[in-house]
Amino acid sequence: MWFVLGEYRITGRRAAEISASVERGVATGALPPGHALPPLRELADRLGVNPNTVAAAYRLLRERGVIETAGRRGSRVRARPVSTPRDQIRVEVPSGARDLSTGDPDPRLLPALAPAFAEAAAAADARPVLYGQEPLDAGFARLARAAFAADGVPAGPLAATSGSLDAIERVLAAHLRPGDALAVEDPGWGSLLDLVPALGLRPLPVAVDDEGPLPGEIRRALGEGARAVVLTCRAQNPTGAAVSAARARELREVLAAHPEVLLVEDDHGHGIVAPPPHPLAGTTTHWAFVRSVAKAYGPDLRVAAVTGDAVTLDRLRGRQRLGPGWVSLLLQRAVASLWRAGTPDLAEVARAYDERREALIRELAVRGAEARGRAGSTSGSRSRTRPARSPRCSRPAGARRRAPASGSARRPVSGSPCPLCPRTTSSPWRTPWRRRCGPRAGCVTTEAPGRVPAWRGSGPGPRRPAPPPRRPGSTRPGAHRAERHRRRWR
Repeated sequence: MWFVLGEYRITGRRAAEISASVERGVATGALPPGHALPPLRELADRLGVNPNTVAAAYRLLRERGVIETAGRRGSRVRARPVSTPRDQIRVEVPSGARDLSTGDPDPRLLPALAPAFAEAAAAADARPVLYGQEPLDAGFARLARAAFAADGVPAGPLAATSGSLDAIERVLAAHLRPGDALAVEDPGWGSLLDLVPALGLRPLPVAVDDEGPLPGEIRRALGEGARAVVLTCRAQNPTGAAVSAARARELREVLAAHPEVLLVEDDHGHGIVAPPPHPLAGTTTHWAFVRSVAKAYGPDLRVAAVTGDAVTLDRLRGRQRLGPGWVSLLLQRAVASLWRAGTPDLAEVARAYDERREALIRELAVRGAEARGRAGSTSGSRSRTRPARSPRCSRPAGARRRAPASGSARRPVSGSPCPLCPRTTSSPWRTPWRRRCGPRAGCVTTEAPGRVPAWRGSGPGPRRPAPPPRRPGSTRPGAHRAERHRRRWR
């Protein structure tokens, strides 16, 4: 059986076949991002299968990061599904404009690679790398450990991965299972936000300011069940935030109360930013610190140095042995050669990017566009995208907001305090306060004078009326609704 969706035909009799059919449509572009999928029962009727089979297929697609479900609004292809080619979702840059969303460094600030690879190739000719040898080059490991120690990262085992995202994926897969909650920066790196649903994880947004993630937001996410936290030390994407020493102390206090949480720190800006890192590594039992060379030495050098606790690194290297095996020692030796030669001058590179960023911020301010950021390049900063949902807003992006009644409290804007409580928002967009803060957090966001949100609790204004009495014989709230549902389907 088959079902025609637009011009694409969904086929299959089993959950795996149906999910594979939808995934093929997404991969080929026949089902573009945002395309609505048919309701579960309708698709089951057309395919002649049990609705549970279609439900299982949709569940598989959600776990793979292909689709998303929004309650009664149904299921649709994710805005950035894992199986969609990147060129189908990129923004076309008009003629004469410079694309700052690619994350590419300035080629003029990259070192010459020929001497480094000639040295690495000569070493490989003298002693070819064979199966079963140590997967880490001794020179690369020695220099990476020295750099970590100089920046205050605790000593631990070392590994090399194919970039920072490869390391983050392996660390998360080593500790988390589908359905686990993960605290991520909001706004954050698009590739990481794509990875989270692809692993079947549930993201919990954490707001950031110029000094990094807000401690209160981290505390809230951990209270909501986050089993891992992924943070950026400096040059945060897309805000350019850098964790300060004071903020690092506050974050350590929050994390120390949850030693079972996995902590992952991404230092992708090493070598191109001036602010020093203030690592949080070692605060929790399981942690990983990732440092990529892509920004300072070129994206094609797919090498990142990773350190962490013994259990995390053992799991990472064990899983790596079952896949690619190791990162090419030719690449590791070339990177080590660049480190020894001191090319390029990283201080000059960081100064050049700082000057460009400040110049761009000034020019934007002249044109009425507010911008900020403590670290990061402007020749190719990672893409800044508006999140699907603000961490302070329970309404999906794009939903229409009701205009406040006359005399009601004004909703705060970026960086301003709530008019009724000391809480502040760091979201760079105008968003209403999350309605659930309410009297439990000492904040009452009102839509009209003298009223409170729809939940019960202490605070000014009338309380919500008490729920209707239970029917005789019911044992729990809502039992009469369940009985009515059973009678309907008898």
